[in-house]
Amino acid sequence: MFILRVIEALKGHRVAYAIVGGYAVALHGAVRGTVDIDIIVKLSQKSLTAAERALTSIGLQSRIPVSASDVFEFRKEYIEKRNLVAWSFSNPNNPTEVVDIIITHDLSHMRTKTLTVNGVAVQILSLKDLIDMKRASGRPQDLEDVKALEKL
Repeated sequence: MFILRVIEALKGHRVAYAIVGGYAVALHGAVRGTVDIDIIVKLSQKSLTAAERALTSIGLQSRIPVSASDVFEFRKEYIEKRNLVAWSFSNPNNPTEVVDIIITHDLSHMRTKTLTVNGVAVQILSLKDLIDMKRASGRPQDLEDVKALEKL
């Protein structure tokens, strides 16, 4: 299961993370289909570098030619001038394996919840923080997710 490989790689590289996006919506109990895995990490040089190493260790590659150092140093510019909200990694041999590191939110300022999936402890963003994050994005799918999450 791809998500568990990602989680184990993040843990193995000591990355503090939280699952956000569609997987988090589903893990909280709302019906939601998704392919990519969205995560947030602490927005530090150390954390971004560890996340990059974790993801490349399982065969994923950055979709854009940037490094953790670039993302850390130019994050604000990437967001404001290039409308980049996520640093995306994919498997060149299996395009369904995609992980997006959301760079607009810092895990340091958010709460997580631990769930067990197939015997593996998984960190997901707390329900309140997930709702707040999705509402702030304003995207139609995120607003639909908010409605579903608020019914839980």
